[in-house]
Amino acid sequence: MTRPRAPAHLLDVISDGPAFVPAPDVERWIFETFIDEGSTLENPEHAHLQGARIGVLWTSVPNGKHGRAIVGQAQLCGAGGSDKWAKGKLEQQLTEWFGAIPDFLVTLFAPYADQANDATFCALVEHELSHCGQEKDEFGVPKFTRNGPSYCMRGHDVEEFIGVVRRYGADAAGVRAMIDAAAEGPTIPGADVSFACGNCLRG
Repeated sequence: MTRPRAPAHLLDVISDGPAFVPAPDVERWIFETFIDEGSTLENPEHAHLQGARIGVLWTSVPNGKHGRAIVGQAQLCGAGGSDKWAKGKLEQQLTEWFGAIPDFLVTLFAPYADQANDATFCALVEHELSHCGQEKDEFGVPKFTRNGPSYCMRGHDVEEFIGVVRRYGADAAGVRAMIDAAAEGPTIPGADVSFACGNCLRG
């Protein structure tokens, strides 16, 4: 399947049309390219998503955090919350967009995606898919509910970066600086900074 493109009216940051547009063709492309058995660029790391419902949106709305642009985002849908009105409004909107509440929602910034080459676009999509996980128990066994897999969001980890870099290279994966820094070696050899790490201090 040919790589899907964002609607033309979303390619400018200031858009006259709807700012968020459902993209069922991108969802089909994701499964036919990365997830389905025998797909073009099948990635076994996404096998747990074979039965998942993944809603995809194009947007022209710029987003950012800590001074960095956000060009893609994956979210877990259907999570509970104390605000019933907020949850109800979101569920209604998702149902109107996708016909049902998806397990995950992937939002892609159309102006960026349109300019990205194929490898960079694939790396972006796979990066977001890498955040779409399945919960595991204390023994590392995937968890299930009566309705199927128990999905969750996964954070950034070294394994995810290795998988994306292996498939698309450091530049397309957006981690060239990290690769170059590792190749140069430490500026403070042998330093133990675990005392300054919040995660290491938990216990």
